[in-house]
Amino acid sequence: MSIPAKSISNNIKKPIEVINRQRILKLNRNQIEQLGQSVFLRIHRNEATATVSFIRDAMMQQLNRDYRGIDKPTDVLAFAYHEGISDNEPDLNPDFLGDVVISVETAARYAQEQNISCETEINWLVIHGLLHLAGYDHETDNGEMRRLERRLRKVLLSSPSSVV
Repeated sequence: MSIPAKSISNNIKKPIEVINRQRILKLNRNQIEQLGQSVFLRIHRNEATATVSFIRDAMMQQLNRDYRGIDKPTDVLAFAYHEGISDNEPDLNPDFLGDVVISVETAARYAQEQNISCETEINWLVIHGLLHLAGYDHETDNGEMRRLERRLRKVLLSSPSSVV
């Protein structure tokens, strides 16, 4: 008995799912997915999956207010799926690390302030957010995450093509 092709393709796990909820910046989903997958491979989280969503400032401000108590937009938020799960709770999806949410409007402002392209800033934020989902924390790790970010930027983004 053979399995229909559609059933097989539905079972293939996609490491990075890109969700675009804005129309300001045209995104290349495939390249963003490839960047995310490359980040996970480089940090030896080969089976990891995550969602990267792109939104506008109004929604980011609401998320930042609701989850961090800060009533203004920010560039990136990372929502770790496994954070707060006790050892007694069943883990229904151990490979799913969580969601990264990026505001393209704030990213564009920060890019302009740093005199870099918006595409570069978006790439940096994808790397930054995925590292947070993988458990890195630049506020508590004595520079480990920052060093890893710089190394990943150099290795993964040194080619002329960008992911946005």
